[in-house]
Amino acid sequence: MHAGGAQVRRSSLRQQIADALRDEVLTGRLEAGRHFTVKEIAETYGVSATPVREALVDLAAQGLLEVEQHRGFQVRRLTAADYRSLTEARIFIVEAAFRGMAEHGMGELPPDAIASVRRRAEAASRAARAGVLDVLIGCDLRFWRELTAIGANPHICEFLDRIRIQSWIYAVPHLRALGELAGVCWAGHVALVEAVAERDTEAAYTLTLEYNAHTRELIEKLAPTRS
Repeated sequence: MHAGGAQVRRSSLRQQIADALRDEVLTGRLEAGRHFTVKEIAETYGVSATPVREALVDLAAQGLLEVEQHRGFQVRRLTAADYRSLTEARIFIVEAAFRGMAEHGMGELPPDAIASVRRRAEAASRAARAGVLDVLIGCDLRFWRELTAIGANPHICEFLDRIRIQSWIYAVPHLRALGELAGVCWAGHVALVEAVAERDTEAAYTLTLEYNAHTRELIEKLAPTRS
């Protein structure tokens, strides 16, 4: 198991382990269906069993792992049906959010928050155009986290983040099978943040729908089996 993700900067050991393992799952280094025990992970990262067990339970609650009675944990196998359900849920929530914006406006847009999201957007767009998948995953997730956090309900932000993580987990093996990924993934992050900065709700909504359609059509094309 690759342990490079263990070098994180959070104060909680439990959170450090959860973040490291989430990265392993997201990038496909911990493959779907992989079985492991608390002891195995504890030995890999050189820590005690308690924070590892807590981290694994957290990841199971987020839908990334499954608990195996008396055996440990398994990386969840997401199916094509799961992926369609995830994208449908994301679209449903996003449409509701934009209806709220149309009625009440976008709310406060702090300049420093917009500047940070713009940097995330530029990094995600560069990674998408270059086809650097590991970088794209991290940049894309951070971009959407920061964008949706601007004036949004934190519970909705958490829900959408969980959906995006699970969507990436399903998508990664199919994308890696392509080999060359330059220009394959959606790269409209900068245009979207500019639309938000200009309070152009209609353009932002159109670009968000474009993102959803692009990602879903791409993965449906790469994984057409209705499993």
